[in-house]
Amino acid sequence: MAAQSTGNINAEPPEDSGTADERDTGLDALFSPKSIALIGATDREGSVGLALAKNLGAFPGTLFFINANKPSVCGRAAYPNLASIEESAQVDLAVIATPAARVPATLRECAQAGVKAAIVISAGFREAGSSGAELEQEMLFEAARGGIRILGPNCLGLMSPHASINATFAAGPARPGTLAFISQSGALCTAILDWSLRERVGFSGFVSLGSMSDVGWSDLIRHFSKDPNTHGIVMYMESIDGVAQFIDAALETVPRKPIIAIKVGRTKEAARAAASHTGALTGDDAIIDALLHRAGVIRVDSIEELFDTAELLSKTASAPPKGANLAVLTNAGGPAALATDSLIRSGGRLCQLNESTIQTLNTLLPAHWSHGNPIDILGDADADRYAHSLRTILADPHTNGALVILTPQSMTQSLATAQAIIEIQRAAAKPVLASWMGGENVAAGRELLNAAGIATFDYPDEAARAWMLLWSREARLPLIAEARRVASLPPAPMVEARAALAKHLSGITTLLTESVSKRILQAAGIPTNATVHAGSEEDAAAAATELGFPAVLKLHSQTITHKSDVGGVRLNLENATAVRQAWRAIQSSVPETSFDGVSVQRMFRGPSLELICGFRRDPQYGPVLIFGAGGVLVETLRDTVILLPPLSRMLIMDRIRQTRIFTALKGTRHFREVDLDALADLIIRVGELALAAPEIEELDINPIVFEDGLPLALDARIACRYGLAS
Repeated sequence: MAAQSTGNINAEPPEDSGTADERDTGLDALFSPKSIALIGATDREGSVGLALAKNLGAFPGTLFFINANKPSVCGRAAYPNLASIEESAQVDLAVIATPAARVPATLRECAQAGVKAAIVISAGFREAGSSGAELEQEMLFEAARGGIRILGPNCLGLMSPHASINATFAAGPARPGTLAFISQSGALCTAILDWSLRERVGFSGFVSLGSMSDVGWSDLIRHFSKDPNTHGIVMYMESIDGVAQFIDAALETVPRKPIIAIKVGRTKEAARAAASHTGALTGDDAIIDALLHRAGVIRVDSIEELFDTAELLSKTASAPPKGANLAVLTNAGGPAALATDSLIRSGGRLCQLNESTIQTLNTLLPAHWSHGNPIDILGDADADRYAHSLRTILADPHTNGALVILTPQSMTQSLATAQAIIEIQRAAAKPVLASWMGGENVAAGRELLNAAGIATFDYPDEAARAWMLLWSREARLPLIAEARRVASLPPAPMVEARAALAKHLSGITTLLTESVSKRILQAAGIPTNATVHAGSEEDAAAAATELGFPAVLKLHSQTITHKSDVGGVRLNLENATAVRQAWRAIQSSVPETSFDGVSVQRMFRGPSLELICGFRRDPQYGPVLIFGAGGVLVETLRDTVILLPPLSRMLIMDRIRQTRIFTALKGTRHFREVDLDALADLIIRVGELALAAPEIEELDINPIVFEDGLPLALDARIACRYGLAS
């Protein structure tokens, strides 16, 4: 069994984790065993053991029931233990449904019998408190000693529909199909299962992770990435184990197979008190969002979106969209407007029909059709009108796919229209979605579409949103390739920056002053303005005279981070007298123990946009960078994005385009256009410093301004994990 990862994005895998191929061997025994032993089989009504026994009854391989007290279960011979099974028999997979206290000993027996993998259904481990956590460690010890991979504990089990394996206590089996579903919630598994049967969605694998003590996200992603029956992966996530391995596995998989995830916990407040703006702006969910984006995973916000996108994914695998341009074909204007609003808000576009397409539609449709997209073919549209229109718009080169909306009106032919759509879709190279709105009058047509593998939605806005989620995966493929490329590069050594940092790794304070922080930034290749530390008002006046007026004085302190909040910043000082007065004002505004002179700088003459860039080191996710609108209102505006190093210009531009301030970076009436390449270089160097200097806990550069279009760090503060001297 593999050891758990520390979770750091840049950490090396544990020495005993094994190669991916070695780890996959254990998973083969989970999903395609030749023999299964159910330990805890029983025919007691209402028991988990009975539900498992019934579900496993369809397994085509060799099945053994283990029950120490009964000679038979459900009409099948039962064995008192694994050792009593005939010597020639080899058990590949054990399904364990015994009381938790007996699980470690049971795994010891499994190891002696040569079992390769086990599904531990039993509950009562770490979720039950400290005693349960100790029991779980015993379980893992026995499994590791025997080389057994563990799914669970406290899980629903798994289904491998193509192998006719239902090792769960769910009410029934999943349909075979092309989606792999992985969930940390057993209850959600059963809900998805019920939905999938109604919508004719099938699965290549259906997995309840439970407590995820051994087999985790990266293991299963790698398994399904190699599974020929799997075309896409859908996940319900409550936590992420092995962050580095998760990202690696996803980046390897997503170019071939999309991954969709819902991660709960968006509103959980970060409990940590931050010493900088950077720390305050990098909450847990924001990190998860950046992590999934970096890994190429499509994140959805609701169970409804998860269902919708899963259905679309399973039914459009052979013809994914090649662009965001959607054609909307409808017999009613209102539903088309709903779809349009949802499409545009999601970042999509209505395709602009060719003039030749419009001319063809003019010959096919009544005079009062909409003459544009959405293509409203009016309320009396019959099946033939739908069919002719759909063929025409799919032939338009500007169309990447079509959404067909049908509302029940007195002339509507729901079933015949559905059949026509199916015939056209079979010959099309572009995806077609359907929204058959209504109840009983359209039910037969909706069922026909579902059975034919066309993604069908109750409402058109859901369909448009699912379309854009699916297209977002196709659009991210170049970014995924870039993320894999930069991850394979050796880290930048940052020798000069590390040497500058090493000079200050002594003493008792954890905060570096502004002048020291800037020296480290300069050594890292990050441009800063000239800054002089002055220990007296005369030194401050002399420094200001040398640097040039007007001058700026800032509090120089080991303990105070946000200088503006305590009156520790004085601007536009025109002469030496003003500098001396500012010195005394700053000195009097803070306790004596917090005052260590001032930093003197030449006043920056704007106007300029003010940005922030920095990072904090998260114990699970590693260095987490932020970028966005800066200045004194940074936490009020909260116009920032998170980036995970290592970075490149392509990855940076993808993220910063999501900020509102990005439009201003390209130039406005008040601010000149900035050098985006130079800005990206600055962010890259911040990321390189984060990777090269693990001593740095937090870095805050705020504000970054622009001089002749080039970025310049006007203020900076570094906090380290060791004691520092100023």
